[in-house]
Amino acid sequence: MIDPSALPAPPRAAIRPHAYARHGRQVTDPYAWLKDPGYPTVSDPEILAYLEAENGYFETAMAPLQPLVETLFEEMKGRIQEDDSSVPRADGDWVYWWSFVPGAQYRRWCRAPRAGGDTQVMLDEAIEAEGADYFRLGAIAASPDGRLLAWSSDRSGAERFTLRIRDLATGADIETVSERVNGPVVWAAGAAALAFTEVNDQWRTYRARLHRLGAPAEAAVTLYEETQDIGFNVGLARSQDRQWLIVTTHDHETSEVRLVPLADPGAPPLLVAPRRAKRQYSLDSAHGRLWILTNDTHVNFRVAVADPATPDEWAELIPGSDQVYLRGLTSFARHLVIEERVDGLDQIRLRGYDGAEHRIAFPEASYTAALGTNPEYDSADYRIGYASMVTPDTVFDYDPEARALAVRKVRAVPSGYDAGRYATERLMIPARDGARVPVSIVYPKGFPRDGSGPLYLYGYGAYGFAIPPGFSSDRLSLLDRGWACAIAHIRGGDDLGYGWYLDGKAEQRWNSFTDFVDVAKGLIEAGFAAPGRIAIQGGSAGGELMGVVANTDPDLWGAVVADVPFVDVLNTMQDESLPLTPAEWPEWGNPIEDAKAFDLIASYSPYDNVRAQAYPPMLVTGGLNDPRVTYWEPAKWVARLRDTATGQAPLLLKINMGAGHGGKSGRYESITERAEAFAFMLDALGSAGQGQ
Repeated sequence: MIDPSALPAPPRAAIRPHAYARHGRQVTDPYAWLKDPGYPTVSDPEILAYLEAENGYFETAMAPLQPLVETLFEEMKGRIQEDDSSVPRADGDWVYWWSFVPGAQYRRWCRAPRAGGDTQVMLDEAIEAEGADYFRLGAIAASPDGRLLAWSSDRSGAERFTLRIRDLATGADIETVSERVNGPVVWAAGAAALAFTEVNDQWRTYRARLHRLGAPAEAAVTLYEETQDIGFNVGLARSQDRQWLIVTTHDHETSEVRLVPLADPGAPPLLVAPRRAKRQYSLDSAHGRLWILTNDTHVNFRVAVADPATPDEWAELIPGSDQVYLRGLTSFARHLVIEERVDGLDQIRLRGYDGAEHRIAFPEASYTAALGTNPEYDSADYRIGYASMVTPDTVFDYDPEARALAVRKVRAVPSGYDAGRYATERLMIPARDGARVPVSIVYPKGFPRDGSGPLYLYGYGAYGFAIPPGFSSDRLSLLDRGWACAIAHIRGGDDLGYGWYLDGKAEQRWNSFTDFVDVAKGLIEAGFAAPGRIAIQGGSAGGELMGVVANTDPDLWGAVVADVPFVDVLNTMQDESLPLTPAEWPEWGNPIEDAKAFDLIASYSPYDNVRAQAYPPMLVTGGLNDPRVTYWEPAKWVARLRDTATGQAPLLLKINMGAGHGGKSGRYESITERAEAFAFMLDALGSAGQGQ
């Protein structure tokens, strides 16, 4: 058990007066010095010494829990199939899949001839990761003729990937295309050229380029470079019929699409429709038509169709609906496959080009489902991914003629799993303004509804990203110790439609925070917990959520885990040199130009609202190489908490010195960090006994 009174004095960052004024408001920032002026290089000895001191304190504090961490690690590892592999999927003359060798941290990417033959290992991540503290595979794409492999990797966590081309006959990399890549890559027809996107010094994906095989890397041609708006990012995709390279430039509210024929990638890009503020659109191609998903007339999007000869003339195919939220569209040879959400529940609709349509029927009342890997244009079936809070990840192939789902794989839990031991519910809890917030919850059967049980509550609530009510084998370590586990589908996500997202962003941002608190209170009222018996966790924007609710309602929480938390919001949103800032203004507001946005962000920014009050036990993590949430955000926040908070609850900071936003790489290294977080929560709530 962590006993703060038995620990040495925690590290204390120096307080160095620093203040500035904007819009007539004065802001103090006494830990501004923790931002290395040479960032993204961090070399200041004093900063590094402070971070290392925090890591040392973390290790000392967690030492009594190390047996529990090791127990949890072995439990979690025991639920991983050592020789796991994906379900093979055909693409042209080959069948592709990935696999793990027992004991390996990383995947092997394999293929075999579709007509039958020997397996070929195209890329072994474990070999590529040798000698690196961190390794992450980015893009991987075989050329249309099957001779070459384009692949990218990041060996620091900074998310600047090196793109290479490999000769699959010899296994040798024959070209290095770029060392500043982020995002997918797309081969031109005939494999004569490769399209990719690059980041600038501010880690903004600002241009799409075309590399012709055999040409010098510096001879790459710029297909499109975003020069109009520093908040926009450029992305690439390939149309399902493989006719077009789709070049998109966008921020969180507005998008603009250009098309380049894959048969002639040097042709001038075709602008589909010019950007219009707050209009989003995406598209696919089939049967000589463009199939467009857009929010131009309805907040929940509509589907339109256009001729590539007149791409900005859109004819409505499926109108927008208050009940049906259209989320994605893929145009196969036989069907438009539309991913949508109805009353917060995932649906997949198949619409024939004659207008006949139906939805896939799934076996449970609450679940998450999405299109899986479907590389081919003309396919007799569709690969679907499926899970629920009690059903492990399942791969289906759906036969649209028979309207039948065929199970291709169910995620194995080698140490054993009995779904009958658990129950799951979907609740609707009223928020303080009358909105009803969905909550997904799973618990062991027999869980007491008298407030005595411990509860784990997770939240995110930003960017229109809905946390799916899926399966987690790691979560079993809490369930088998008598915990209930819940996901709060708060505003800021798009769980109940795009309007649900809009109601939690920018001017409406406080709704996300109060929704989370109101969900916790609703679960207390329902008997799932009592104040102080709830452990909460969130990462990135969800870490911001953790920071806000720790400030506003500390007595509700028995433990707080904030991973790579976006907590220095006011300062970050005024620093245009940082990777996130210009692109994030539509999400949070621009406090540089807008006094109301400044005041709103100042009202919740966790770092700026630390109070002289008792906080619950808190574990905060960060990554030195993180380009999304910079390391100094959690460091500054913890420093201010140490100086301001009252009480004796543990406050721990762990900075991964060789990793980025996602923490450590490798399937076992990442488990260690989850085991540490769970051990911290179990200890804080006094339920660290052995799993059942």
